[in-house]
Amino acid sequence: MDGLLLDSERPVRDAWMQVAADAGVALTPAAYLDLIGRNHRDSTLRLRAIFGDDALLADARRRVERLLAERFGERPFDVKPGARRLLQALRDARIPRAVASSTHRAEIERRLARADLLDFFQAVCGGDEVTHGKPAPDIYLLAVTRLGVAAPTTLAFEDSGHGALAAIAAGLGVVVVPDLKPPEPAWQSRSVAVLDSLEAAAAYSAAWFGIEVAG
Repeated sequence: MDGLLLDSERPVRDAWMQVAADAGVALTPAAYLDLIGRNHRDSTLRLRAIFGDDALLADARRRVERLLAERFGERPFDVKPGARRLLQALRDARIPRAVASSTHRAEIERRLARADLLDFFQAVCGGDEVTHGKPAPDIYLLAVTRLGVAAPTTLAFEDSGHGALAAIAAGLGVVVVPDLKPPEPAWQSRSVAVLDSLEAAAAYSAAWFGIEVAG
């Protein structure tokens, strides 16, 4: 969801980097990129090691939330180019659709509802609903179970390496649409395709789904 459907990764990253710098904490760009695609529990373990103190980390989270609230208020994150058109075409063709995000389910639903995207999905799976976060396959196994579809006939769209590896481990095909992190050989070579944006998926929609995505 974040970085794929919603342009949320950049403002969240910028907020974390600013808060860490203000606190005198050395949160490097590389360390932050390693958090992308991980669930709350796994991210917290890594952030705790960086901040070195639970109270300092808790205060940093509040400051990040405050910065984002000041910037966005009740306004949604921007929808990524091509996302709405692709989702509309898939819904019109009655192709099953699910969100499998490392974000907590309640927050997924809140963000998608604000962006007017929630109704496109028949199932929502959050990182708080599985034992092992991405790159483990748990969340994608949950998604295909809730949709009632077989993993080998399902295509995942991912923006992160952790997510791509999770989909591959669950037996799904994966299309990678990189956001902050460039593709890496470990998962790029095992992907169905690597696209610049979801807009580019229109060119493959007939082969992948047997549909046409309107321009």
